[in-house]
Amino acid sequence: MIRLLKSPRRPTIHRLGTSFLSSMLAALVVAGVPAEASAHVLGGVMGGFGSGFGHPLAGLDHFLAMLAVGLWGAQMGGRSVWSLPATFPLIMCVGGFAGMLGLFPDDLIRIAIAVSLLVLGGVIAARWVAPEWAALVIVAFFAIFHGYPHGQLTLRATDPAAFTVGFVVSTGLIHILGIGIGFALGRLYHGYVVRALGGLITASGVYYLLV
Repeated sequence: MIRLLKSPRRPTIHRLGTSFLSSMLAALVVAGVPAEASAHVLGGVMGGFGSGFGHPLAGLDHFLAMLAVGLWGAQMGGRSVWSLPATFPLIMCVGGFAGMLGLFPDDLIRIAIAVSLLVLGGVIAARWVAPEWAALVIVAFFAIFHGYPHGQLTLRATDPAAFTVGFVVSTGLIHILGIGIGFALGRLYHGYVVRALGGLITASGVYYLLV
């Protein structure tokens, strides 16, 4: 009798997932290292598309929040995979307009961005499958405060339109990264790996509140 040998897929996937997890954990540890706490405090004249694209990447508070949106969408599944990441950049533009008008004090924005990490990381850690409308409200609310400093910087950009396109595109790519991580690690250890990442994002929120 010929016995068919099964391909050892699970160990391979496990090794890939573990390697990927190690890289992400290293990145998140770096996020907790004392650095410039407010990514939106930048001096000088801004450029165009390149400056806008680089701004979300330069600030860990922005980066982690945008990553969390993608992670949460992937964790919940269904339409949330695309509806949450699509909503965030759109409402960021509204927040950017508010920033151009200078409607809120800077301290409020700093606190709100830190709280966004607490909340978004917390819902991931709790594995909360929220009603879609509730998730959209949460994401849209915090997107306003993440868009606000981008709007302030737009006023100093040499090409405001290109700067705006740059930070929107960058935000979308970070969301896609979060979705990819969520799908890649979502089934490892019954989802506890992604929940642990949510916990680390929450811890980063605590750090930004305290500094």
